[in-house]
Amino acid sequence: MKVVVVGDAGLDVVARHEGPIVHGGDSRSRVRLAGGGAGANTAAWLAASGVETTLIARVGDDAGGRMVRAELEAAGVSCAFAVDAAVPTCCVVVLVDGSGQRSMLPDRGAMGRFAPEDVSPAALDGADHLHLSGYVLLDPSSRPAGLAALAAAKEAGLTTSVDPQAAALITDARAFLADVRGTDLLMPNTAELLALTGSAAPSAAKALLDDVGAVVVTAGLEGATWVSADGEVSVPAEEAECVDSTGAGDAFDAGVLAAWLRGESTVDALRAGVRLGARAVTKVGAQP
Repeated sequence: MKVVVVGDAGLDVVARHEGPIVHGGDSRSRVRLAGGGAGANTAAWLAASGVETTLIARVGDDAGGRMVRAELEAAGVSCAFAVDAAVPTCCVVVLVDGSGQRSMLPDRGAMGRFAPEDVSPAALDGADHLHLSGYVLLDPSSRPAGLAALAAAKEAGLTTSVDPQAAALITDARAFLADVRGTDLLMPNTAELLALTGSAAPSAAKALLDDVGAVVVTAGLEGATWVSADGEVSVPAEEAECVDSTGAGDAFDAGVLAAWLRGESTVDALRAGVRLGARAVTKVGAQP
């Protein structure tokens, strides 16, 4: 089994602050530099789940890009990277409060120039599935590359999945759904489901089944639900101490995909996703 992930790869500057941020002043924190980017996170968790994984992305010709590649390759991910000499590697400042909830200040850098020609046909050779990070589609500059990746996957007979990733960026639900039409799995959280349907209730995902094969909805402490033409299946969340919620959804995606592609039941796929999501929040950083 081989999965190709298309999405951001970059660096996370994770700052854990105990009190409120002091505007115009100093706020003591613990700061760590870690690998990040939604695509890279899912790829790393897939590799940790024993799945042969390739990540297609664009990085800068800089120390950050070299660090990202080295860490992912050490984790077992094959990196099909385009290298951009003009702009730096994607970088995100992640502010994590005392409860483990995060706020992000992203600079997509080279991924903002991700282009259709960066989606190498060779990277899809022998693959079974393509997973696309919605950030690629939701940024007008990289959207053509995301569409090209989905088209190439369908042409090659791969199954596909898309995580919308950012509810605030879904400003035209109809346009987004047109972009992902024909996708086998759409993987929103409840905020993204609300942006797409007008309702955060998992049952609202039924309205999306004219466009996609199935919808897998994550609801944080409320667990996760698989919605398809066969009905709805839900599993509860797993208890975990939340240290840093960054990348929990990316880990969930990896768990679901690894189990689903191995032919496990929808219930077991959801449980695998919830399990990895719970693991992700117990540590600082978005990758295993």
